[in-house]
Amino acid sequence: MSEQPYYRGTGRRKTAVAQVRLMTGNGAIIVNGKPVEEVFPITRLQSVILEPLKVTSTVNRFNTIVKVEGGGYAAQAGAIGHGISRALVAMDETLKPLLRSHGLLTRDARAKERKKYGLRRARKARQYRKR
Repeated sequence: MSEQPYYRGTGRRKTAVAQVRLMTGNGAIIVNGKPVEEVFPITRLQSVILEPLKVTSTVNRFNTIVKVEGGGYAAQAGAIGHGISRALVAMDETLKPLLRSHGLLTRDARAKERKKYGLRRARKARQYRKR
């Protein structure tokens, strides 16, 4: 049994990691075995996932199979978009300047700051009272 050739990309956002496979097809996106509309019902998150395909005008040219874990749904959507961008660059190196100009290849490294000892949260301290 021969499998269809595909291009891989790994996307990350906060603690979410997405492994993306991009192959020629009709534009279906499968996330963890389910259609993208079922996993991400919010249209804003769907647009984050589809943005690399819209920028490169390849929306209905590729089927995408994604395994994503960790983080929340917003971070997962960001990780999927990052992974699709990387897979598109693996497929065609000439798309790199276009994707980079839209900021789609840059990993968003913002993550929750750790809590420090003696504080209530990462930076919140107890209220100071002078008198």
